[in-house]
Amino acid sequence: MRSDLMRRASRAYGSQAVRLVTDIDRDPWGSVRASLYETARVVSLAPELPGHAPRLMWLLEQQMKDGSWGEGPAPYRLLPTLSAVEALLSAVRSETPSCTGREQLAASAAAGLAAVRNLPSASPWPDTAAIEILVPSLIAQINNHLGQHTIEVTPSLGPWSRGARLDVPHGFARRHEQVARRCQSEGVPLKLHHTFEGIFRHVPQGAVPAPDELLGSSPAATAAWLATTPPSGQSAKAVTELRTVARRYGGCFPEAAPLKAVERLWVPAALAGPGLPPACQATASTWAHDIYDVAGVRGAPGLMPDADDTAMAVLVSALTGEPCDPAPLSAFWTGTHYQCYVGEDTGSVTANAHTLQALSAYMRCRAAASAAHRPRAHQVREWLLEQQQSCGAWTDKWHASPYYATQRCVAALASHGGPCALDAVRSAASWVLASQHDDGTWGVWGGTAEETAYAVKILLTVVASHQPGYDRALEQAETVLEAAISTPDHRHPALWHDKTLYAPQAIVQAEVMAARAMLRTRRGAEPRTPAHERDAEGTAP
Repeated sequence: MRSDLMRRASRAYGSQAVRLVTDIDRDPWGSVRASLYETARVVSLAPELPGHAPRLMWLLEQQMKDGSWGEGPAPYRLLPTLSAVEALLSAVRSETPSCTGREQLAASAAAGLAAVRNLPSASPWPDTAAIEILVPSLIAQINNHLGQHTIEVTPSLGPWSRGARLDVPHGFARRHEQVARRCQSEGVPLKLHHTFEGIFRHVPQGAVPAPDELLGSSPAATAAWLATTPPSGQSAKAVTELRTVARRYGGCFPEAAPLKAVERLWVPAALAGPGLPPACQATASTWAHDIYDVAGVRGAPGLMPDADDTAMAVLVSALTGEPCDPAPLSAFWTGTHYQCYVGEDTGSVTANAHTLQALSAYMRCRAAASAAHRPRAHQVREWLLEQQQSCGAWTDKWHASPYYATQRCVAALASHGGPCALDAVRSAASWVLASQHDDGTWGVWGGTAEETAYAVKILLTVVASHQPGYDRALEQAETVLEAAISTPDHRHPALWHDKTLYAPQAIVQAEVMAARAMLRTRRGAEPRTPAHERDAEGTAP
């Protein structure tokens, strides 16, 4: 009976995984939502693009009651709010602000400006992509708008039409101007293409060559490039790229397009937790080998090669039994750990966790190569151990939640082994058990199915059943994960870092499905007695 239930559970998981993989294979764009920040940049920088009026209306509809825009806590809403305000002021200054009235746009902008001014002056700002460049750049543009005559005669702006201006928040300098001056003398490096909209006003025309697709995979950066480029065949191609993306995203724009490489690596890696279903292996192997590049893998066209995506290609190829050589990772080696990309300012624990997982998986497939790769894997392990916080968690710049970073580090350390690694993993599990919410979820800003999935994977990595509350914690978590899976079109909140927060839906769904399958395997797929009924019966939790 028990084995029959397990087989049925395995088949159910397999069919769900196959559907997800099939959907991904059919969609080359990636399952992310439109970005408010990015869409507002296109509204401002490319108003001639078809769909401008609906995009303006969409911006107005997305404004929150407190006047801000965006997701997450207030510090995360700073950048999208500035982007929306600047776009609305740009429309107010135009002679024909579409079908939307100038006063309505101005009133919305005024509420946004007040929301920015009301932010705590000493907030710990998030470590999102180029925030130190994008924030002061937008504030400079907003203050320039506020000094123009068309703004000064717009009553709906209130004090902002009478001389009020935004100050650059504490913690930001005029970094965009410093970076632009360096670009004027040295050229615009590839790593700044993705956030080119933050410096384009300060670099000479032609400083960045015409992109083959979106500049740095970013609609905002592409619109900025267009704003300083005379009409030509090259600019027409960029317009075509933007229009194509807009059609895919209902007239709006995501922060990066396409997200194909990331999605096709992260999803099979997640699904492999309980075992990558055989029906998915051939597709996952094809994805990994198509994406793998001896020069390093790029997360999207126009971006720099990075260790994170390169490691994931090596990992997924190894998980499917046809490992790719990890040699491209050497380009990112610093002597103690891997840079996520060459020239980065801050290290990434999740990128290093993925490289450690990749090296471990490769050595399992190619035992003869162990001698060559084990010393570096040991060094990465030691570096990861040094980054662990005293509470047992890890944090990272690519995700808002410590549960994501901690799960990645736990998986990597468990795959490589060692007494110190085991102690670190146990410490992480204790932190997880102590931080569960009353409703059975885990989460940094409130419970989410995504973070609950990471917490479950951490606990299942460690044989921690002797710890008080272990069984009950997992039982509550399973209910949470089942609810997320059974809810059609469940909207996972944005927790991943790019310029602002985003949510790669397919990746998160894979994590949730995998964690639920691992829980069902753990208990042999036996029917559960709900926790509240067990407690009522006097059964120990």
